[in-house]
Amino acid sequence: MATTITGGSVPRPESVTAPLNAKAAERQELIERWAERHGVDVARRLAEAEDLADAVVAEITPDNTVDTYDKSWRVWTRFCAATGLPQLEGSRGALVAFVTWMLCEGQQNGKGYAPSSASTHLAAAVVGLRERGVAVSGDDQAEARTALEGLAVKLLQAGERRGRGQAVGADVDGLRAIARACPDTLTGERDKALILTGFRYASRSQDPAGLLTGDITLHPRGLLVDVLTGKTKHSVRTAKIPYDDDLAICPVRAWTAYRTRLVAERGEQWNDPTTPAFVGIDRWGHVTGGMGPDSVTRAVKRISMRAGVPMAWTGHSLRIGLASVARRVGRDSIAIADQGGWARHSRSMLGYMQREDGWDDNAAAGLT
Repeated sequence: MATTITGGSVPRPESVTAPLNAKAAERQELIERWAERHGVDVARRLAEAEDLADAVVAEITPDNTVDTYDKSWRVWTRFCAATGLPQLEGSRGALVAFVTWMLCEGQQNGKGYAPSSASTHLAAAVVGLRERGVAVSGDDQAEARTALEGLAVKLLQAGERRGRGQAVGADVDGLRAIARACPDTLTGERDKALILTGFRYASRSQDPAGLLTGDITLHPRGLLVDVLTGKTKHSVRTAKIPYDDDLAICPVRAWTAYRTRLVAERGEQWNDPTTPAFVGIDRWGHVTGGMGPDSVTRAVKRISMRAGVPMAWTGHSLRIGLASVARRVGRDSIAIADQGGWARHSRSMLGYMQREDGWDDNAAAGLT
């Protein structure tokens, strides 16, 4: 790994021809202190360890997190261009102006962002500033967030409701409608398996997209699904999916039928444990490789619309559905968390459950 220490001496920042940004200059000063304290050889090894640490952080950061940071930085740079403010300053006034601009006109079409989106962009822009060596105080960031929350209240008071709101949750009636609507084709078998298994382990759209054939194994009591692509450590888990008494929506039978048909029609190579568990299939029935998160999201919406569910499902509907339906039938919250890969007291999971508890657990019910 490359470091700035070469030839047994530590060059001063001004001796480097390429200008160093603030973060690189800070690293250089740290290396110089190590060299004074421990000698050049030890400083070199410590610098290499820093490089390794940076590489590990980059490797374990989920792709969707990187995409969010990149998108939010582009929003920040558009804001700076529109207002004439410097990109590498994160002052209190600049951050408050940023959230105000986002709510008023920040989108590329000139419309304002929803407060939830503006909140995401604010947090990610601060990360981007700090990565580029800009000091952003916690107090300044907190003041910008307070301004954002206050402005969001003003929007509500003015009758503006922005954002799509929470996705609709899948339910058992929807599962039955989908199972009936799936055609007797390889695509239909794939669709049915995708929905019925995804519902049982509370899948996000990226979860089935990341599964390999070897990640799903038959067990005498059902399926074992090794979910390895969630965004938190709690999602690295083995979900157990039992057989369902209702044969029409049994996820185990749906998975077996899909995989049997895939191998029979498209070849034995799809039995290889390293192949994608869920394959993309074009309109002519050709297998195009593994499904990506976006294609899973589109498939869930298309499948639900074909079945005529009252509100089209999204890539998050299966996840919401497992939490809410399981809670409604009396499943323990810890068991639900373990099955879906949530932390055991996850606020998002409890929020999904609240959809079902609003009447049965209503504090105003049964008082007289």
